[in-house]
Amino acid sequence: MNIAIVGTGYVGLVSGTCFAEMGINVTCVDIDASKIERLKQGIVPIYEPGLDEMVRRNVDAGRLHFVTDLASVLDRVEVVFSAVGTPPDEDGSADLKYVLAVAKTFGENISKYTILVTKSTVPVGTARRVKEVVKAELERRGVNVPFDVASNPEFLKEGAAIKDFMFPDRVVVGTESAKARKVMSRLYKPFMLSGERMIFTDIPSAEMIKYAANSMLATRISFMNDIANLCELVGADVNMVRKGIGSDTRIGKKFLYPGCGYGGSCFPKDVKALIKTAEKNGYPMRVLKAVEEVNERQKGILFDKLLRCFGGDISGRTIAMWGLAFKPETDDMREAPALVLIDKLLGAGATVKVYDPVAMDECRRRLGPDAVVYCHDMYEAAVDADALMLVTEWNQFRMPSLAVLKRTMARPLIIDGRNIYDGEYLDEHGFEYTCIGK
Repeated sequence: MNIAIVGTGYVGLVSGTCFAEMGINVTCVDIDASKIERLKQGIVPIYEPGLDEMVRRNVDAGRLHFVTDLASVLDRVEVVFSAVGTPPDEDGSADLKYVLAVAKTFGENISKYTILVTKSTVPVGTARRVKEVVKAELERRGVNVPFDVASNPEFLKEGAAIKDFMFPDRVVVGTESAKARKVMSRLYKPFMLSGERMIFTDIPSAEMIKYAANSMLATRISFMNDIANLCELVGADVNMVRKGIGSDTRIGKKFLYPGCGYGGSCFPKDVKALIKTAEKNGYPMRVLKAVEEVNERQKGILFDKLLRCFGGDISGRTIAMWGLAFKPETDDMREAPALVLIDKLLGAGATVKVYDPVAMDECRRRLGPDAVVYCHDMYEAAVDADALMLVTEWNQFRMPSLAVLKRTMARPLIIDGRNIYDGEYLDEHGFEYTCIGK
């Protein structure tokens, strides 16, 4: 089976590589020529555990190809996945110009039955617009080439994307065509051998599922952060509260961990886009507006705690920060709480020393070489620090040498933005400690 995937960002590259791993002949398309040349050499532009090796293996096996021109491969593929970016527009809605550009190229060049599948996260109604664009191009050409449009949203977690794709808990496909359904079933069959997990829906429902899923997870996070902040005021322990409510099978334990806010490429963008979709349809998403408000406030909570520890003035202080990526196992800093925190710290006159296992280059790209002090390891960041702030819960940060920290820090103060440390244990070893919700 031959397929093409347009876009070699996170979704497109992971999807294409995993399809190739199952023996499918995949051509990944991207207009960035330098990026395509690097990928041909096995140089992967994103950090995702295991992806580098899988890309090289499938390139060497002749199953994974990279080109810059979609038109050049349309004659030999059965399915085209559109996995291009849908960045938020100025008003928060999803910008569909890249999605519609793929549809235009598709309509300009297809010569046989082909399915155009939207894998990007797009608002409800996008498939209809895509279909209209393709039809318009076919009419302009004066040809009647059969095609179908489908929606196949992705549910990949950064840091575990390969596992999520190879062993999916569900594959959602929205289509109005029995023929397209048959083709998509055949395409995903290798991933279903341990059990059928394909969900076929109408196209608007498939488009909505992705937004609703991410918005529900974001809601759980903001809800727990709100509860955590109240716990501090009333003397409760949010960790005990989390365990208590998580044991209720109707609620479950996942995404009930309080912290310093969510970030990344999906939750912030998708919440905004769903709010905007609702507004365009005359319906206010009151819950999601509150979710967004809570999250924005939560990104500054570690700064507020730090100010209280220093009587409201941190000018001239040196602050160490462990973790820059929005979550472990990725170098993604989009909407990361660390960016908000760094901005607040620098604005208050502090010197910031940072370390992250994989996101240092991304931080330099975003902030420049001199905005903060970039350290070679976690302990270098802590040297002479007046406080240490844990922002991303990488495994290597979970059991630090307290002896080294006590010896090298100017003040043994730890502000834990992910609640991974034992406050009583730190207290016994002479540390000041504060976290979220206690």
